Amino acid sequence: MSRSAHPAGPRHADVLPEGHYSAPPADLNSLDPKVWSRTVSRDALGVVTVGGIDVKTLAEDHGTPAYVLDEADFRDRARAWRTAFGADADVFYAGKAFLSRAVVRWLHEEGLNLDVCSGGELATALSAGMPADRIAFHGNNKSTEEIERAVRAGVGRIVLDSFQEIVRVAHIAQSLGKRQRVQIRITVGVEAHTHEFIATAHEDQKFGIPLAGGQAAEAVRRALKLDGLELIGIHSHIGSQIFDMSGFEVAAHRVVGLLKEIRDEHGVELPEIDLGGGLGIAYTSDDDPREPHEIAKALTEIVTRECESARLRTPRISVEPGRAIVGPTAFTLYEVGTVKPLDGLRTYVSVDGGMSDNIRTALYDAEYSVALVSRVSDAAPMLSRVVGKHCESGDIVVKDAFLPSDLAPGDLIAVPATGAYCRSMASNYNHVLRPPVVAVHEGEARVIVRRETEEDLLRLDVG
Repeated sequence: MSRSAHPAGPRHADVLPEGHYSAPPADLNSLDPKVWSRTVSRDALGVVTVGGIDVKTLAEDHGTPAYVLDEADFRDRARAWRTAFGADADVFYAGKAFLSRAVVRWLHEEGLNLDVCSGGELATALSAGMPADRIAFHGNNKSTEEIERAVRAGVGRIVLDSFQEIVRVAHIAQSLGKRQRVQIRITVGVEAHTHEFIATAHEDQKFGIPLAGGQAAEAVRRALKLDGLELIGIHSHIGSQIFDMSGFEVAAHRVVGLLKEIRDEHGVELPEIDLGGGLGIAYTSDDDPREPHEIAKALTEIVTRECESARLRTPRISVEPGRAIVGPTAFTLYEVGTVKPLDGLRTYVSVDGGMSDNIRTALYDAEYSVALVSRVSDAAPMLSRVVGKHCESGDIVVKDAFLPSDLAPGDLIAVPATGAYCRSMASNYNHVLRPPVVAVHEGEARVIVRRETEEDLLRLDVG
């Protein structure tokens, strides 16, 4: 690989421009275990390995960019969630984070249920052998065809998201001679994102039926009257990338309050409560996520305490981790193409992917870590912005991070914690081909989602 010298960008904290970064790390070659999957390390030559395979071999065999998924880590995390909540609760993996038939099989084998929110996700789940009664079907605008397919398949629950959907699902189920198990998704006036907690009337969104104004209570009345529905519980989801449990405490208090109203009005104690997902992961060293057993303990105690106060039997709890399972298990492997220093600002490092394989930085202002993985370096740190190859100034993968100042074209760098949403939200912007997902496990690598080809693009273009 080329090691041609180039003018370095700013290196020292006292001359750095304002941006989204901390001071340079003491060792650019270290890999923070919080943000990398558990089998990642450097070999004797300084090359990063995962699942017993080094990244140079992965790049040679599968090309770049590529999503590299650590199967052992995925299974370990799935198992940890299942163990933490135990037999008296349900863990539904949120398929929107990342779904493939291999992942469905892993979930089935590890004893998790699956949450889908489209006909395509349902088709993937069923085709991979997930038992229909272990599938929950979400979505704010499910089509008649999607609902009919879910009811025919016998999905374990459909989460109702509107008054119209209550009637729609009931009609379809009754016409098929079935009684469909359902939950009602409500908005409880709580929004939680990362470290911010806002206990306000957050009903201004497309999901769920507001608790405010008695709307959720009216939805329950209607659902209980319809022969095609079996109302089993209430669903609540308060946000994403959450580290602070206080939002769940307020949400549980309000959901249990609704359960008490239902009991007092209808003489019915609903047997389930779903607290949704949104639990955070570490994208950078500054993030400090909780372990599954801590989350399970906290949520169980919150719900139990609220139910005891309301003199209700404690319902069966469900949770929906997606990002919290798959997010840390994968990294995106890139090859450096150009290195462009801007004097007094930062150095732009262009890679062979970009916003087509990770839209989250542009869409959510998300922050990521990055590391040189094809070798080690003792060069000074260089404030860098990792950007893609697309014709868009917002095509940024990592806004600001430190990389070695001898970084050069041909080097391999990797962005960790890209298992969630990156492949799921990938696009063909500029007709760029979507990368493969390569699963690694005990010294073997296999493609579980293949790289797109130009033939794939042209096959859809029927003009």
